[in-house]
Amino acid sequence: MNLPNLLTLLRLLLIPCYLWAFYGVESPHKILALSVLLFAGLTDVLDGYLARTYKLETYTGQLLDPLADKLMMVSVLFTLLASERLPWLVAALLVFRDFAMIAGAAFFYFQGKRAVPKANWWGKITTCFYYLGISFCILAWPTPSAGEMVLWFTVGLSYVTTVIYVRSMKIIPVRRRVY
Repeated sequence: MNLPNLLTLLRLLLIPCYLWAFYGVESPHKILALSVLLFAGLTDVLDGYLARTYKLETYTGQLLDPLADKLMMVSVLFTLLASERLPWLVAALLVFRDFAMIAGAAFFYFQGKRAVPKANWWGKITTCFYYLGISFCILAWPTPSAGEMVLWFTVGLSYVTTVIYVRSMKIIPVRRRVY
């Protein structure tokens, strides 16, 4: 257990905090919920930076980090759907993309291989638009539909980014086969 992994665990603990802030605090703009989400995003950036810069990458971190990201994303999308701040099709397309990526990685994992996408700026740009759209939806600002428009753009961008990732992906064998 190292600092990047502790930050990932903190991000997992922030999911119920986000849910409480969204549902437990009366406010049409949900500023506390957005603050929790942005803090979680900051811990994600920080744990990745620390792991890469100081060679603190671990197998546990490689498994937990995307899990924490996906669970937070699903929680946020669920709250936005339940509060009618987001159409179900936008959420479904975002979740489907992530589910397909997880299923693909699991397929290779159980084959004794690992799919290693090459990081690129498109993913970072997509994440920025995702957070911008989610922020607009949570705050219902500048208009209630602004976040939805940004997230529609993000859906398209995320699928383009996925194609770029898949095309640059390397499949490498791992030492042991998992059943």
